[in-house]
Amino acid sequence: MVKIVGVKFDQVGKVYYFSPGEIEIKKYDGVIVETAQGIEFGKVMIGPRDIDESEIKTPLKAVLRLATEKDLADIEENKKKEKEAFEICNDCINECKLDMKLIAVEYAFDGNKILFHFTADGRVDFRELVKKLAGIFRNRIELRQIGVRDEAKKIGGLGICGRVLCCNSFLDEFRPVSIKMAKNQGLSLNPAKISGVCGRLMCCLKYEHEAYEELLRATPGIGTLVKTADGVGEIIDVSLLKGFVKVKPQEEGGDIKSYALADIDILKRSNKRARVLPDTDED
Repeated sequence: MVKIVGVKFDQVGKVYYFSPGEIEIKKYDGVIVETAQGIEFGKVMIGPRDIDESEIKTPLKAVLRLATEKDLADIEENKKKEKEAFEICNDCINECKLDMKLIAVEYAFDGNKILFHFTADGRVDFRELVKKLAGIFRNRIELRQIGVRDEAKKIGGLGICGRVLCCNSFLDEFRPVSIKMAKNQGLSLNPAKISGVCGRLMCCLKYEHEAYEELLRATPGIGTLVKTADGVGEIIDVSLLKGFVKVKPQEEGGDIKSYALADIDILKRSNKRARVLPDTDED
């Protein structure tokens, strides 16, 4: 077993494990750690605990120290510098006539690097821009092209549900989302209704996907032959979430009725999967 603390570097981001060593650390403490990007400030989101060594994928680095009042003051100063750097970089982009959109600026904790995040439709030759920025800031400059989903994550906003974007509030990483998830949930395939502000499929399509997949596997599809209390019939509609099916009787003139899945016996399954249809109140 290994003793660790979980540290986050952004409000919304992954939690990384570090060794607390002999330092007394509590949850929500600010700490200074060494990362592959250099010395960084982070917040402890998982207090000291023992975990199995198999859960650690990379060599565990140690927490250097607890953050001091001076560290916090330096971070606030860096935030002010970031706003100034944003305006200066935008002016330089216009001067260089580059087809790119600046999204965010980040100062490294120790101030030895400035990272500029931008979006663009294709590759951008920003060598001249880097020279301009290096000459102005006299610092190490890094430009990083990001995608539209990362842009939404950094800028934030409200989704069509009226809530703050998931990626900007609690999602620590993006997960694959496919059009099949929308189909399985019976949603309109109108791009305007299933796309987020980033223009990509909404992340929330993933949340209930496994539940729908399980229901679709367990629910008989359209065309399945079943036995009901009123005789033998064929399933013509499925209310997936409520667990009801509409059955058309084989007998001429019989009424189409709804039955709970528990009240039918399957005689011959159809190869068709159940479709997700809008749920209505059942009698």
